Amino acid sequence: MSNVQGNHASSGTSTVWQVIGRLVAAAVVLAITAFFTPGFTINSIWTLAIAAIVLTIIDYLVIKFTGLHASPFGKGFVGFALAAIILYVTQFFVAGYSISWMAAIIGALIYGVVDYFIPGNQQM
Repeated sequence: MSNVQGNHASSGTSTVWQVIGRLVAAAVVLAITAFFTPGFTINSIWTLAIAAIVLTIIDYLVIKFTGLHASPFGKGFVGFALAAIILYVTQFFVAGYSISWMAAIIGALIYGVVDYFIPGNQQM
């Protein structure tokens, strides 16, 4: 009986670490994307952290309600378009985060390439 409870507790801890890992990975990918994308600026490390959280939440909500993952390599054109839209919409929720439509399109491509090479499980 105690084994079942122990596994359940470690499962909860594992989920917390998955979320933290996903946020850190999102921040790293977002920082690299902003660095290489003209017209995409993030003013500070705090803006980057908040943007990563917002991006993760928006991506989670899109997956939850539509079943589509915003990844250029995961779902083809639909994933690419979703990634660009999510990158663009994030600026309305995060002060110090600025991106143009063209930068969102370029950023979605760079985000997809960088995300593809960052190791780790991105699913929760």
